[in-house]
Amino acid sequence: MPLQDKGRQVPPTLDEFLDQINKFFKRGRLGFSTIIGIIVVIWMASGIYIVAPDERGVVKRFGKFVYVTMPGPHWHVPWPVETAIKPQVTKVRRLEIGFRTIYAGPPARYRSIPSESLMLTGDENIINIQFIVQYKIKDASDYLFNVKNPEDTVRIAAEASMREVIGKNKIDDALTVGKYKMQQDTKYLLQQILDSYQVGISIEAVQLQDVHPPKEVMAAFKDVASAKEDKIKTINESEAYRNEILPKAKGKASQVTNEALAYKEAKIKYAQGDASRFDQILKEYRKSKKITRKRLYLEAMEEILPGMNKILIDAEMGKNLLPFLPLKGSGAIKAVE
Repeated sequence: MPLQDKGRQVPPTLDEFLDQINKFFKRGRLGFSTIIGIIVVIWMASGIYIVAPDERGVVKRFGKFVYVTMPGPHWHVPWPVETAIKPQVTKVRRLEIGFRTIYAGPPARYRSIPSESLMLTGDENIINIQFIVQYKIKDASDYLFNVKNPEDTVRIAAEASMREVIGKNKIDDALTVGKYKMQQDTKYLLQQILDSYQVGISIEAVQLQDVHPPKEVMAAFKDVASAKEDKIKTINESEAYRNEILPKAKGKASQVTNEALAYKEAKIKYAQGDASRFDQILKEYRKSKKITRKRLYLEAMEEILPGMNKILIDAEMGKNLLPFLPLKGSGAIKAVE
């Protein structure tokens, strides 16, 4: 009971207060030490925590990082001595640069951020680029404690990386065939920057969502693109015509060459045969000149006379025939001795 001091109530001392509490719990069949024990058990049990398969347990002691635990049940010294943070390390986070999604839809609605999307190419043209960065946590302790705001750090580093890559490329590459290379170069450069900051983040992908010139020059770029498409179409048609004509011309040339070679060989063989036959005739002619001359004459007549409109009569029979004029006509008769 509190003491009275000249009409005033004096608060009890600590020993008196504990004694009063102990008496109170004894009257309720429950001792003070038992209650303290229960409280201690509950406090110790509050240090049990479970790390999910997609998480890592990061334990802090009086606000300072101590260690990391893997998935499963664990225990740490309860609050206020130690606390556990469980960030998701397998979750792929998405960061929009150059635009923001207002409504996922359907239909989706977006808001453009020109201060992030307008960039300068290597050939001094302005281009509007909107892209997405996907990343995961690869080191939970670095992610939580090395940088104050990891998401803003990734956003700023990604924008700087894309500007550097765009500054090394021409606008035609950015609008057409160079997009994939730009994505890979930006991813590599961004990962280098984040590793130098020890942010504890792994870049999974950099994806270009929309790449186009500013609205003020959009029509002119469309005309240029159409002209380039027409140029490519004309070149392709010309190459197709060339690929069609060249094989035919080569085949025709090969055919003419082969025919000429065959004609050459035939003429050579014929000439060699004629020369050989002439040599044989000459050889026989030297053996018997008169007979050979007569035989050659008869052979020549065999070739000439079948094409002539004349009648040959033996000299003895011709004596009994009367010549009939005109002698130069087709019916002229010549006696052969």
